[in-house]
Amino acid sequence: MQAPQLFQDFLHPRPQPAGIDVICSLQHFSIITYAITPNRFEGLIPERFKLDTVVIDGQEKGLLSVVPFVDIDFTSAVYPFPKFTMGQTNYRIYVVDTLTEEKCVWFLGTTLDSWALFVPRLLWNLPWYSGDVSFDCEYSHQQARYLKYRMETRAEWAPARLELTQDVDDVISLPGFPDLESGMVYLTHPLTGFYYRRDGKLGSYRVWHQRLNVKPGRLGYACFGLLTRLGLVTEAEQQTPYSVLMEPLNEFTVYLPPRTID
Repeated sequence: MQAPQLFQDFLHPRPQPAGIDVICSLQHFSIITYAITPNRFEGLIPERFKLDTVVIDGQEKGLLSVVPFVDIDFTSAVYPFPKFTMGQTNYRIYVVDTLTEEKCVWFLGTTLDSWALFVPRLLWNLPWYSGDVSFDCEYSHQQARYLKYRMETRAEWAPARLELTQDVDDVISLPGFPDLESGMVYLTHPLTGFYYRRDGKLGSYRVWHQRLNVKPGRLGYACFGLLTRLGLVTEAEQQTPYSVLMEPLNEFTVYLPPRTID
């Protein structure tokens, strides 16, 4: 059972960037989460990690999120450097590192729409894959909601189509947590990610961001080819997510290079 968690216990000042650390603004940021029976994750996560499960209607579930966004103003956090814009989608599972007891995420991988893909893929062996990502979005600042949100990724590894809507009267509901804040800490504030590198070794990197100001969204349609292919979430199940959270713009600092863990 999930224990109560407060943001004040996890928020901290930004560690001073250095070297090749980067800063980026994430536009059209959304988190589409699915609650899945734990046995579907078998074989995907190393023994070092355990699923960070929740109990929903008396059944234990693991949570997996698809996180699409557009990297804008992607640049060095330290030196003057050109800025890049690129579409990206992360696929992540919520886990606990049993060595440190830190709540973190296990990355299945990432699609990236940029010629710069060769840097994370070849230099650091990250499980990042090429995709032609397009967003068609309209956000009303006056109404503080998205009037239109569509994303499509044409890719071999993880093709995707997504349509979201928002209503100002919607409220966030996160069953399985003792309170809303605990659920928001869980879903929006893991700062460490682990993954299998393309050479089979274990890798990790850290990010920093302030408390995200996400609002609830509604799913119009979703088709995530990776989740279907891996047997994690069928296309029919993808139409009924556990939750949808959206934020038009936020800022992340990414600490590089990633670590390789023996």
